Amino acid sequence: METYANLVAGVWRSDADARPDTSPSDTSDTIGLFAAADADLVAEALAAAHAAQHGWARTTAAFRAAILSQASAELFRRAPELGELLAREEGKTRLDATGEVTRAAQVLQYFAGEAVRAIGEKYPQVRPDVDVDVTREPVGVVGIITPWNFPIAIPAWKIAAALAYGNTVVFKPADLTPASAWALVDILHRAGLPAGVLNLVMGRGSVVGDPLVDGVDAISFTGSVPTGRRIAARAIGRMTRLQLEMGGKNPFVVLDDADLDVAVACALNGAFFQTGQRCTASSRLIVTEGIHDAFVERLTAEMGKLRIGHALDAETQIGPVVDARQMATDLDYIRIARDEGCEVVGGEQLERATTGHFLSPALLVGATNAMRSSREEIFGPVASLIRVANYDEALAVANDTEFGLSSGICTTSLSRTRDFQRNSAAGLVMVNVPTAGLDYHVPFGGRKGSSYGPREQGSYAREFYTTVKTSYISG
Repeated sequence: METYANLVAGVWRSDADARPDTSPSDTSDTIGLFAAADADLVAEALAAAHAAQHGWARTTAAFRAAILSQASAELFRRAPELGELLAREEGKTRLDATGEVTRAAQVLQYFAGEAVRAIGEKYPQVRPDVDVDVTREPVGVVGIITPWNFPIAIPAWKIAAALAYGNTVVFKPADLTPASAWALVDILHRAGLPAGVLNLVMGRGSVVGDPLVDGVDAISFTGSVPTGRRIAARAIGRMTRLQLEMGGKNPFVVLDDADLDVAVACALNGAFFQTGQRCTASSRLIVTEGIHDAFVERLTAEMGKLRIGHALDAETQIGPVVDARQMATDLDYIRIARDEGCEVVGGEQLERATTGHFLSPALLVGATNAMRSSREEIFGPVASLIRVANYDEALAVANDTEFGLSSGICTTSLSRTRDFQRNSAAGLVMVNVPTAGLDYHVPFGGRKGSSYGPREQGSYAREFYTTVKTSYISG
């Protein structure tokens, strides 16, 4: 079985223990063995990134753009192949996985353009013969830590932005899904990145995380709230720049005047597709009284039609839960919801032709917003269904959460649409579309416990990956 190495200072290093990467669709399917870095290798990667940063920052924008463009072209070309790899190791359907690889290619293509786009300013003189220039420069060495649920798209939008603006990178992917991340790094490396500009250190966060956070100028993390808070506490002592994207408990409001077909389609997609393993998933369905019963009837009927199975099966609509630990978490929350008084529709562990982590989507009917299952992020195909009297109560319930990433509403009322857009306490607001799903050129991020620091993606990425310099020039 092939062993995949870490990349440090432009050299593939396999001098470390290797861990198997196993498919959640078929636990007998091992994708490969992936080297697990230790603290010493992280130190070497950090040293390489610091040594390379000065030279990389002084390359031309056109040179950086060309590398990103070449890597983007390879991702586009290999999307079916890499989509199959991603589906095998993470469990999302082949269609979704191929779409994610395409999204990564689009992100690299976008930041190739950003690399050459003007981002400075020239201010009017207020003193004779004194010019004022405002320029942006790279932050330095950026540590990037990414989650398992989007194992190529999220690394792409962090790494591409960092490189486009002249930073060097030490990248730690999720331990559960190293293969897709390895493929992305390999493509960028072969596209012509100088040694040390991009370094890959795979392995456990408990081993790799602390030395990585301690050795960088900025850290961009996407993952769980507890881990994000630990990173923040450690980084703040060194005044390290922080960008944290963490959890969500996203509301999707359905009003009496909603188009029922649209409402059910949005809820089904937002809550359950990609196995609900999206930080923007609709985990709280908040439905007003007049449409509640019809909505529940239609939604449960559509849930019963969903095809759950192996990620590579062309008929599959929802793949497996990512691993046994996440399956246990999902089942535990379903039990908690039942004990709290919910009627649970679905939520059953399933057997298929292969041994995998298959779970039917669960709808928690009769939930209240005070229940644990309605307040804590589950990160699976589990959604609370909360009945409310009217729009005002729906908005209040939607905002009554420690999170604030994504929110949605289904209505045909323009006035309710505008009011929800203004008053929803979330970074993303969706109207008559699912709460999950964002284009590559727009800012991504939330409020409250969901996010900390500047937004990701699009032109807003420069706020994190660059620092502003104001210069006065006379003569």
